[in-house]
Amino acid sequence: MMRLPSLPSAKGLDACFVGVPLDTGTSNRSGARFGPRQIRAESCLIRPYNMATRAAPFDSLSVADIGDVAINTFNLQKSMGIIEAAYDEILGHDCIPLTLGGDHTIALPILRAIKKKYGPVGMVHVDAHADINDNMFGEPIAHGTPFRRAVEEGLLDGKRVVQIGLRGTGYAAEDFDWPRAQGFRVVQAEECWYKSLAPLMEEVRKQVAGGPVYLTFDIDGLDPAFAGGTGTPEIGGLTITQGMEVIRGCRGLDIVGCDLVEVAPPYDPTGNTALTGANLLFEMLCVLPGVTYRN
Repeated sequence: MMRLPSLPSAKGLDACFVGVPLDTGTSNRSGARFGPRQIRAESCLIRPYNMATRAAPFDSLSVADIGDVAINTFNLQKSMGIIEAAYDEILGHDCIPLTLGGDHTIALPILRAIKKKYGPVGMVHVDAHADINDNMFGEPIAHGTPFRRAVEEGLLDGKRVVQIGLRGTGYAAEDFDWPRAQGFRVVQAEECWYKSLAPLMEEVRKQVAGGPVYLTFDIDGLDPAFAGGTGTPEIGGLTITQGMEVIRGCRGLDIVGCDLVEVAPPYDPTGNTALTGANLLFEMLCVLPGVTYRN
């Protein structure tokens, strides 16, 4: 990733990039298992300094790519345990993981590991979908259910959770009401149209501050005009600029982990979706605690 050294573990690192090439939880178009591979390939274009924010992450933190979690492609339930154990080890080294997905199911085992270290966390969640279904086709574990399971298991501090960019059609008219009932702030995509999200992020920082925060970014939170290489695209989404505003607006929070999920290369032969994902991961790296800004 980003031409960084490749290391076998997170030992001695402040932050690490790690891939989770799983798409067994997808409900529409598979292909996100190839996301980590192409995000890494496209990331070779990225340079070390953020010219807009003047962040210098590689001057500040020890960062490397520790490869992919060796998931079980044929067994989703076993993969949940494998992923959780891998993140237990990463977090045991006091390292902040930046995850290359993979479908959004992977957020559940990551949050399970994070709870063991930090307790329930706040969350900034960019997505077209709330991912709070009770089940999908009768299955409790899938990419549309992780945050309902996370609430049930006490992994999230509901009053410190914000979901941004939700939209599209749903299974029931009340689909977005359930997260609101848990204390989440839900910002539907229509509230984001034609405006900067910098003012929104001032409010978000106040809401989620006061404890550890997890940042999870589904690439389908962006409009498919910008990121068509994903499994469940929904029109009317965020622009790339707005996505960057959300991430940059997380500066100053106690971020303990990040992910960028649902890049599915088969649906974007240009590679632009993966390139966008790679740059958003760089933006996440730039807002981690301890990063120096060359002001």
